[in-house]
Amino acid sequence: MSHPENAVDQRHQQLIEAAPIPVLWLLGKTASGKTSMIRCLTGATEAEIGSGFRPQTKYSRVYHFPDETAPIVHFLDTRGLGEAGYDPASDLARFDIDAHLIIVSVRAMDQAVDQVLRPLRQLRRSSSHRPVLLVLTCLHDGYPGKPHPEPDPFDVRELDKLPATVPEGLRRSIEAQLKRFDELVDRTVAIDLTPPGEGFSPPEFGGQRLKEAILEMLPAAYRQSLIQMDELNQSLSRALYHKVAPVILAHSFLAASAAAVPLPWADIPLVLGVQSRMAWKIARLNNQKPDSQTIASVTAAMGGRIAARMAVREALKFIPWVGSAVNAAATFALTYATGWAWNWYFMEVNKGHIPTAAELRAVYREQLRRGESFWKATLP
Repeated sequence: MSHPENAVDQRHQQLIEAAPIPVLWLLGKTASGKTSMIRCLTGATEAEIGSGFRPQTKYSRVYHFPDETAPIVHFLDTRGLGEAGYDPASDLARFDIDAHLIIVSVRAMDQAVDQVLRPLRQLRRSSSHRPVLLVLTCLHDGYPGKPHPEPDPFDVRELDKLPATVPEGLRRSIEAQLKRFDELVDRTVAIDLTPPGEGFSPPEFGGQRLKEAILEMLPAAYRQSLIQMDELNQSLSRALYHKVAPVILAHSFLAASAAAVPLPWADIPLVLGVQSRMAWKIARLNNQKPDSQTIASVTAAMGGRIAARMAVREALKFIPWVGSAVNAAATFALTYATGWAWNWYFMEVNKGHIPTAAELRAVYREQLRRGESFWKATLP
Protein backbone atom coordinates (compact mmCIF):
# COMPACT_ATOMS: atom_id res chain seq x y z
CA MET A 1 0.00 0.00 0.00
CA SER A 2 1.50 3.30 -1.05
CA HIS A 3 1.88 6.12 1.42
CA PRO A 4 -0.60 9.04 0.91
CA GLU A 5 2.26 11.53 0.80
CA ASN A 6 3.88 9.60 -2.05
CA ALA A 7 0.64 9.75 -4.02
CA VAL A 8 0.42 13.51 -3.46
CA ASP A 9 4.02 13.98 -4.58
CA GLN A 10 3.40 11.85 -7.66
CA ARG A 11 0.27 13.82 -8.57
CA HIS A 12 2.14 17.09 -8.02
CA GLN A 13 4.87 16.01 -10.41
CA GLN A 14 2.29 14.97 -13.00
CA LEU A 15 0.68 18.41 -12.81
CA ILE A 16 4.03 20.12 -13.34
CA GLU A 17 4.77 17.92 -16.36
CA ALA A 18 1.35 18.59 -17.87
CA ALA A 19 1.28 22.33 -17.18
CA PRO A 20 2.20 24.75 -19.97
CA ILE A 21 5.48 25.82 -18.41
CA PRO A 22 7.71 27.52 -21.01
CA VAL A 23 11.28 26.32 -21.49
CA LEU A 24 13.59 29.13 -22.61
CA TRP A 25 16.84 27.81 -24.02
CA LEU A 26 19.73 30.25 -23.70
CA LEU A 27 22.52 29.84 -26.25
CA GLY A 28 25.63 31.95 -26.46
CA LYS A 29 29.27 32.36 -25.67
CA THR A 30 30.56 32.89 -22.15
CA ALA A 31 29.99 36.47 -20.87
CA SER A 32 27.39 37.20 -23.55
CA GLY A 33 24.79 38.17 -20.93
CA LYS A 34 22.71 35.04 -20.40
CA THR A 35 22.55 35.30 -16.61
CA SER A 36 21.80 39.02 -16.81
CA MET A 37 18.79 38.24 -18.99
CA ILE A 38 17.47 35.75 -16.44
CA ARG A 39 17.92 38.35 -13.72
CA CYS A 40 16.06 40.93 -15.80
CA LEU A 41 13.17 38.58 -16.57
CA THR A 42 12.69 37.17 -13.08
CA GLY A 43 13.94 39.86 -10.71
CA ALA A 44 16.12 37.22 -9.04
CA THR A 45 19.61 38.13 -7.90
CA GLU A 46 22.81 36.82 -9.46
CA ALA A 47 23.39 34.82 -6.26
CA GLU A 48 19.90 33.29 -6.33
CA ILE A 49 20.28 32.34 -9.98
CA GLY A 50 23.71 30.87 -9.37
CA SER A 51 22.55 28.76 -6.44
CA GLY A 52 19.27 27.87 -8.17
CA PHE A 53 20.79 26.26 -11.25
CA ARG A 54 20.79 22.45 -11.23
CA PRO A 55 22.95 20.19 -13.44
CA GLN A 56 21.03 18.80 -16.39
CA THR A 57 23.86 17.12 -18.24
CA LYS A 58 27.61 17.27 -17.85
CA TYR A 59 27.70 20.63 -19.61
CA SER A 60 24.24 22.09 -19.10
CA ARG A 61 22.12 23.45 -16.26
CA VAL A 62 18.47 24.27 -15.67
CA TYR A 63 17.03 27.05 -13.52
CA HIS A 64 13.46 26.67 -12.30
CA PHE A 65 11.76 29.94 -11.41
CA PRO A 66 10.73 30.60 -8.71
CA ASP A 67 11.67 27.09 -7.57
CA GLU A 68 11.57 23.45 -8.59
CA THR A 69 8.39 22.60 -6.65
CA ALA A 70 6.16 25.19 -8.35
CA PRO A 71 7.90 26.55 -11.45
CA ILE A 72 6.31 28.90 -13.96
CA VAL A 73 9.31 28.97 -16.29
CA HIS A 74 12.41 26.87 -16.93
CA PHE A 75 15.66 28.41 -18.13
CA LEU A 76 17.96 25.98 -19.88
CA ASP A 77 21.58 27.10 -20.09
CA THR A 78 24.23 25.17 -21.96
CA ARG A 79 27.93 25.74 -21.48
CA GLY A 80 29.41 28.71 -23.32
CA LEU A 81 29.64 27.92 -27.03
CA GLY A 82 33.21 27.91 -28.26
CA GLU A 83 34.72 26.95 -24.90
CA ALA A 84 37.69 24.63 -25.14
CA GLY A 85 36.76 20.97 -24.69
CA TYR A 86 33.02 21.50 -25.13
CA ASP A 87 31.22 19.75 -27.98
CA PRO A 88 27.58 20.91 -27.87
CA ALA A 89 26.30 18.14 -30.15
CA SER A 90 24.84 15.93 -27.40
CA ASP A 91 23.17 18.86 -25.64
CA LEU A 92 21.72 20.11 -28.90
CA ALA A 93 20.22 16.71 -29.64
CA ARG A 94 18.82 16.23 -26.14
CA PHE A 95 17.19 19.65 -25.64
CA ASP A 96 16.02 20.23 -29.17
CA ILE A 97 12.63 18.72 -28.31
CA ASP A 98 12.12 20.45 -24.94
CA ALA A 99 12.71 24.11 -25.75
CA HIS A 100 9.77 26.33 -26.71
CA LEU A 101 11.92 29.34 -27.52
CA ILE A 102 15.64 29.67 -28.23
CA ILE A 103 17.24 32.89 -27.07
CA VAL A 104 20.61 33.47 -28.72
CA SER A 105 22.78 35.90 -26.79
CA VAL A 106 25.52 37.71 -28.75
CA ARG A 107 27.54 40.76 -27.77
CA ALA A 108 26.74 43.47 -30.30
CA MET A 109 30.40 44.22 -31.07
CA ASP A 110 31.57 40.58 -31.14
CA GLN A 111 32.51 39.62 -34.69
CA ALA A 112 33.75 36.09 -33.86
CA VAL A 113 30.40 34.30 -33.77
CA ASP A 114 31.05 31.18 -35.86
CA GLN A 115 30.82 29.05 -32.70
CA VAL A 116 27.23 30.28 -32.32
CA LEU A 117 26.22 30.14 -35.96
CA ARG A 118 27.14 26.48 -36.51
CA PRO A 119 24.92 24.95 -33.80
CA LEU A 120 22.14 27.41 -34.57
CA ARG A 121 22.05 26.27 -38.20
CA GLN A 122 21.73 22.69 -36.97
CA LEU A 123 18.84 23.57 -34.67
CA ARG A 124 17.10 25.56 -37.37
CA ARG A 125 17.24 22.61 -39.75
CA SER A 126 15.83 20.16 -37.20
CA SER A 127 13.04 22.43 -35.88
CA SER A 128 12.30 25.21 -38.32
CA HIS A 129 8.92 25.89 -36.68
CA ARG A 130 10.38 26.77 -33.27
CA PRO A 131 10.94 30.53 -32.78
CA VAL A 132 14.45 31.89 -32.29
CA LEU A 133 15.15 35.29 -30.73
CA LEU A 134 18.52 36.96 -31.28
CA VAL A 135 19.49 39.30 -28.44
CA LEU A 136 22.36 41.68 -29.15
CA THR A 137 23.85 42.58 -25.77
CA CYS A 138 26.48 44.88 -24.25
CA LEU A 139 25.64 47.82 -26.48
CA HIS A 140 27.89 50.06 -24.39
CA ASP A 141 30.89 48.28 -25.94
CA GLY A 142 30.12 50.48 -28.94
CA TYR A 143 30.23 53.73 -26.96
CA PRO A 144 32.63 53.09 -24.06
CA GLY A 145 32.55 55.66 -21.27
CA LYS A 146 29.42 57.36 -22.66
CA PRO A 147 25.77 57.16 -21.53
CA HIS A 148 23.09 55.37 -23.51
CA PRO A 149 21.84 57.49 -26.43
CA GLU A 150 18.57 59.32 -25.88
CA PRO A 151 15.88 58.86 -26.88
CA ASP A 152 16.38 55.10 -27.07
CA PRO A 153 17.20 54.47 -30.77
CA PHE A 154 17.12 50.68 -30.42
CA ASP A 155 13.40 50.49 -29.60
CA VAL A 156 12.50 49.67 -33.22
CA ARG A 157 11.56 46.57 -35.17
CA GLU A 158 14.14 47.15 -37.91
CA LEU A 159 17.59 47.46 -36.42
CA ASP A 160 19.17 47.89 -39.85
CA LYS A 161 17.71 51.40 -39.99
CA LEU A 162 19.17 52.94 -36.85
CA PRO A 163 19.38 56.75 -36.57
CA ALA A 164 22.57 58.78 -36.60
CA THR A 165 22.52 59.01 -32.79
CA VAL A 166 23.96 55.48 -32.75
CA PRO A 167 27.78 55.54 -33.10
CA GLU A 168 28.83 54.49 -36.58
CA GLY A 169 30.98 51.56 -35.40
CA LEU A 170 28.13 50.08 -33.37
CA ARG A 171 25.65 50.65 -36.17
CA ARG A 172 27.85 48.81 -38.68
CA SER A 173 28.44 45.95 -36.25
CA ILE A 174 24.71 45.51 -35.66
CA GLU A 175 24.08 45.50 -39.41
CA ALA A 176 26.77 42.82 -39.82
CA GLN A 177 25.15 40.69 -37.09
CA LEU A 178 21.77 40.97 -38.80
CA LYS A 179 23.28 39.67 -42.05
CA ARG A 180 25.08 36.79 -40.30
CA PHE A 181 21.95 35.60 -38.52
CA ASP A 182 19.55 36.27 -41.37
CA GLU A 183 17.12 33.34 -41.87
CA LEU A 184 18.38 31.77 -38.63
CA VAL A 185 16.33 33.94 -36.26
CA ASP A 186 12.79 35.28 -36.28
CA ARG A 187 13.38 38.53 -34.43
CA THR A 188 16.28 40.58 -33.07
CA VAL A 189 16.37 42.98 -30.12
CA ALA A 190 19.24 45.07 -28.77
CA ILE A 191 19.68 45.52 -25.02
CA ASP A 192 22.27 46.50 -22.43
CA LEU A 193 21.96 44.96 -18.95
CA THR A 194 24.67 46.25 -16.63
CA PRO A 195 25.33 46.15 -12.87
CA PRO A 196 24.39 49.47 -11.21
CA GLY A 197 28.00 50.02 -10.18
CA GLU A 198 28.98 50.56 -13.83
CA GLY A 199 27.03 53.83 -13.88
CA PHE A 200 24.73 53.27 -16.86
CA SER A 201 21.18 54.56 -16.53
CA PRO A 202 18.95 52.69 -16.68
CA PRO A 203 20.91 49.54 -15.78
CA GLU A 204 18.31 47.39 -17.59
CA PHE A 205 18.42 49.30 -20.89
CA GLY A 206 16.00 47.58 -23.25
CA GLY A 207 14.79 45.10 -20.63
CA GLN A 208 11.13 45.81 -21.39
CA ARG A 209 11.50 45.14 -25.12
CA LEU A 210 13.23 41.86 -24.29
CA LYS A 211 10.20 40.82 -22.24
CA GLU A 212 7.78 41.95 -24.93
CA ALA A 213 9.67 40.06 -27.64
CA ILE A 214 9.62 36.84 -25.61
CA LEU A 215 5.90 37.18 -24.93
CA GLU A 216 5.22 37.82 -28.60
CA MET A 217 7.16 34.75 -29.76
CA LEU A 218 5.83 32.18 -27.31
CA PRO A 219 2.64 30.20 -28.00
CA ALA A 220 -0.39 31.59 -26.19
CA ALA A 221 -0.54 28.96 -23.42
CA TYR A 222 3.09 29.43 -22.50
CA ARG A 223 2.86 33.19 -22.86
CA GLN A 224 0.33 33.37 -20.03
CA SER A 225 2.84 31.91 -17.57
CA LEU A 226 5.29 34.71 -18.26
CA ILE A 227 2.58 37.35 -18.01
CA GLN A 228 2.04 36.15 -14.45
CA MET A 229 5.72 36.59 -13.60
CA ASP A 230 5.41 40.21 -12.46
CA GLU A 231 2.56 39.27 -10.14
CA LEU A 232 4.64 36.39 -8.81
CA ASN A 233 7.52 38.78 -8.11
CA GLN A 234 5.13 40.96 -6.10
CA SER A 235 3.87 37.92 -4.21
CA LEU A 236 7.43 36.89 -3.37
CA SER A 237 8.06 40.41 -2.07
CA ARG A 238 4.97 40.16 0.13
CA ALA A 239 6.14 36.79 1.43
CA LEU A 240 9.51 38.30 2.28
CA TYR A 241 7.73 41.12 4.12
CA HIS A 242 5.95 38.61 6.33
CA LYS A 243 9.29 36.99 7.15
CA VAL A 244 11.09 40.24 7.89
CA ALA A 245 8.39 42.04 9.90
CA PRO A 246 8.50 39.73 12.97
CA VAL A 247 12.30 40.00 13.06
CA ILE A 248 12.22 43.80 13.05
CA LEU A 249 9.44 44.05 15.62
CA ALA A 250 11.05 41.54 17.97
CA HIS A 251 14.41 43.33 17.91
CA SER A 252 12.77 46.74 18.22
CA PHE A 253 10.89 45.72 21.36
CA LEU A 254 14.05 44.09 22.75
CA ALA A 255 16.05 47.27 22.18
CA ALA A 256 13.27 49.33 23.78
CA SER A 257 13.32 47.08 26.83
CA ALA A 258 17.05 47.59 27.20
CA ALA A 259 16.65 51.34 26.81
CA ALA A 260 13.99 51.48 29.52
CA VAL A 261 16.53 50.57 32.21
CA PRO A 262 16.94 53.84 34.21
CA LEU A 263 20.73 53.95 34.06
CA PRO A 264 22.19 56.61 31.72
CA TRP A 265 24.53 55.40 28.95
CA ALA A 266 24.63 51.79 30.19
CA ASP A 267 22.29 50.40 27.52
CA ILE A 268 23.89 51.90 24.40
CA PRO A 269 26.22 48.94 23.65
CA LEU A 270 23.34 46.51 24.16
CA VAL A 271 21.01 48.46 21.87
CA LEU A 272 23.65 48.74 19.16
CA GLY A 273 24.30 45.01 19.50
CA VAL A 274 20.60 44.26 19.05
CA GLN A 275 20.47 46.45 15.94
CA SER A 276 23.57 44.82 14.49
CA ARG A 277 22.21 41.32 15.05
CA MET A 278 18.94 42.37 13.43
CA ALA A 279 20.74 43.70 10.35
CA TRP A 280 22.54 40.40 9.80
CA LYS A 281 19.29 38.43 10.15
CA ILE A 282 17.58 40.67 7.61
CA ALA A 283 20.53 40.19 5.27
CA ARG A 284 20.15 36.41 5.45
CA LEU A 285 16.41 36.64 4.73
CA ASN A 286 17.26 38.65 1.63
CA ASN A 287 19.95 36.12 0.59
CA GLN A 288 22.64 38.73 1.09
CA LYS A 289 26.06 38.34 2.68
CA PRO A 290 27.22 41.92 3.26
CA ASP A 291 30.86 42.56 4.09
CA SER A 292 32.04 44.79 6.91
CA GLN A 293 32.59 47.71 4.52
CA THR A 294 28.97 47.57 3.34
CA ILE A 295 27.72 47.38 6.92
CA ALA A 296 29.86 50.38 7.85
CA SER A 297 28.83 52.54 4.87
CA VAL A 298 25.11 51.86 5.24
CA THR A 299 25.26 52.36 9.00
CA ALA A 300 27.07 55.66 8.46
CA ALA A 301 24.16 56.92 6.35
CA MET A 302 21.91 56.49 9.39
CA GLY A 303 24.46 56.63 12.21
CA GLY A 304 24.60 60.38 12.75
CA ARG A 305 20.91 60.62 13.53
CA ILE A 306 20.98 57.49 15.67
CA ALA A 307 23.88 58.73 17.78
CA ALA A 308 22.43 62.22 18.24
CA ARG A 309 18.96 60.99 19.16
CA MET A 310 20.31 58.38 21.56
CA ALA A 311 22.47 61.00 23.29
CA VAL A 312 19.46 63.26 23.81
CA ARG A 313 17.31 60.42 25.06
CA GLU A 314 20.04 59.19 27.39
CA ALA A 315 20.29 62.67 28.93
CA LEU A 316 16.56 62.48 29.68
CA LYS A 317 17.20 59.47 31.90
CA PHE A 318 18.35 61.87 34.57
CA ILE A 319 14.65 62.73 34.91
CA PRO A 320 13.38 59.61 36.71
CA TRP A 321 10.64 57.50 35.09
CA VAL A 322 9.68 60.05 32.46
CA GLY A 323 13.14 59.96 30.93
CA SER A 324 13.22 56.17 30.78
CA ALA A 325 9.81 55.94 29.13
CA VAL A 326 10.76 58.48 26.47
CA ASN A 327 14.06 56.69 25.90
CA ALA A 328 12.30 53.35 25.33
CA ALA A 329 9.94 54.89 22.78
CA ALA A 330 12.77 56.58 20.91
CA THR A 331 14.91 53.45 20.86
CA PHE A 332 12.01 51.39 19.53
CA ALA A 333 11.48 53.87 16.70
CA LEU A 334 15.21 54.05 15.94
CA THR A 335 15.55 50.27 15.79
CA TYR A 336 12.35 49.90 13.80
CA ALA A 337 13.54 52.47 11.25
CA THR A 338 16.98 50.90 11.09
CA GLY A 339 15.49 47.46 10.39
CA TRP A 340 13.20 48.57 7.57
CA ALA A 341 15.91 50.78 6.07
CA TRP A 342 18.23 47.76 6.00
CA ASN A 343 15.53 45.61 4.43
CA TRP A 344 14.85 48.23 1.76
CA TYR A 345 18.57 48.45 1.04
CA PHE A 346 18.94 44.69 0.55
CA MET A 347 15.81 44.51 -1.63
CA GLU A 348 17.16 47.27 -3.86
CA VAL A 349 20.51 45.49 -4.15
CA ASN A 350 18.67 42.33 -5.18
CA LYS A 351 17.02 44.35 -7.95
CA GLY A 352 20.42 45.50 -9.17
CA HIS A 353 20.32 49.00 -7.66
CA ILE A 354 22.84 50.23 -5.09
CA PRO A 355 21.04 52.92 -3.05
CA THR A 356 22.74 56.24 -2.42
CA ALA A 357 23.20 57.67 1.07
CA ALA A 358 20.52 60.29 0.32
CA GLU A 359 18.01 57.62 -0.73
CA LEU A 360 18.78 55.59 2.37
CA ARG A 361 18.33 58.60 4.66
CA ALA A 362 14.95 59.37 3.06
CA VAL A 363 13.75 55.81 3.66
CA TYR A 364 15.12 55.94 7.22
CA ARG A 365 13.26 59.18 8.01
CA GLU A 366 9.98 57.76 6.71
CA GLN A 367 10.37 54.55 8.70
CA LEU A 368 11.28 56.55 11.81
CA ARG A 369 7.92 58.31 11.62
CA ARG A 370 6.18 54.98 11.19
CA GLY A 371 8.08 53.53 14.13
CA GLU A 372 7.05 56.39 16.38
CA SER A 373 3.40 55.99 15.31
CA PHE A 374 3.56 52.23 15.81
CA TRP A 375 4.90 52.65 19.36
CA LYS A 376 2.14 55.10 20.26
CA ALA A 377 -0.48 52.73 18.87
CA THR A 378 0.72 49.93 21.14
CA LEU A 379 0.41 51.99 24.34
CA PRO A 380 -2.50 51.03 26.61
